[in-house]
Amino acid sequence: MSYFSHLYCPKCSETYEKNRPVNLCKCGGPLLASYNLKSAGEFKKEDLKGRPENMWRYREMLPVEDPKNIVSLGEGYTPIFSLKRLGEKLGLENLCCKDEGLNPTGSFKARGAAAGISRIRELGIKEIAMPTAGNAGGAWASFGARAGIKAHIAMPADAPEITKTECAVAGASVYLVNGNIADAGKIIGEGAKKYGWFEVSTLKEPYRIEGKKTMGYEILEQMNWDPPDYIFYPTGGGVGIIGIWKAIKEMEELGWIDGKKKPKMVSVQAEGCAPIVRAYERGESFATEWTEPETIAAGIRVPKALGDFLVLEAIRDSGGTAIAVSDGEIKKAMEETARLEGMFICPEGAANVVALEKLVERGWINTQEKVLLLNTGAGIKYSQTLNYDFPLLEKTDRL
Repeated sequence: MSYFSHLYCPKCSETYEKNRPVNLCKCGGPLLASYNLKSAGEFKKEDLKGRPENMWRYREMLPVEDPKNIVSLGEGYTPIFSLKRLGEKLGLENLCCKDEGLNPTGSFKARGAAAGISRIRELGIKEIAMPTAGNAGGAWASFGARAGIKAHIAMPADAPEITKTECAVAGASVYLVNGNIADAGKIIGEGAKKYGWFEVSTLKEPYRIEGKKTMGYEILEQMNWDPPDYIFYPTGGGVGIIGIWKAIKEMEELGWIDGKKKPKMVSVQAEGCAPIVRAYERGESFATEWTEPETIAAGIRVPKALGDFLVLEAIRDSGGTAIAVSDGEIKKAMEETARLEGMFICPEGAANVVALEKLVERGWINTQEKVLLLNTGAGIKYSQTLNYDFPLLEKTDRL
């Protein structure tokens, strides 16, 4: 059973009944799912033993009430790998990475799509619309196809080619926009109003974050309920970092973890699009829109996040920080991680590696502390980011 109770606005505290489709609060704030945690106290972490190794093992803390409505491709429970050689280079004894690139559709976006599409199916919605930098579109189009739900997707014209194809092959209507994801979002918003599509833009529906929060549950379970000292997360729309922090607070209320020890959340952005970092450094509660965003890490090229205040809250409440890195450093980290650890991580995941190195150099992290990096997608989907010249041999040539 699910302990899903209602929806609430973290901005104005307004509550909403759970069984009617809704996007945003009347104040314009995002809506979050709330659970009856007193009743959920009957749900023990020991109950997880023997359950299928996917994100639905935490079904009591997810918003789908009838299991028949679950739409799944086996998402979740991605492995955590030790990064021994990279750790040695950085002088760290306990460095690891949770590889979300091993999800269906090749990124952590599969979690949000699985939860969102499942709940949308339960609510009887037939058509959805969204802007995307690439991976989210591929995930929502794929899960939508599995559920028989039509997707309408707009993305920047310079989004990775593979993600454009991924959306189209799943039957989505795909529109390319000469602009960034915010420009695509404006077009989708107008289309949703005109045609009655249910908009599933980042945090403009309440359920994507519920799938993303399962990363937090998994991290703690996979680490035997002993939280890492730091969690590094590449931040665009911010749903991942908000979701992980939401999960940590839920687990504390459930009594699954000791609230005295929580991981410090580190938000990582690109220097060419760093609204969260700028707001954090200025001590602001909301981020101002970043003009002319530019970075090779398309997933974090978000000039203004609807949930920026929730990201900043998670960073500050956890004692974490926010840091920006350059595109040149990201490319080098992609190569270095592959050559040291055999992991072809995405540009967004590589941004974490750069940020970690900078914070170690500043003495912000001790060598014995446990550090977990989130790689949010498969690097192979971004192969155009790295260019190599290969020797061309004739059949008669010898090495």
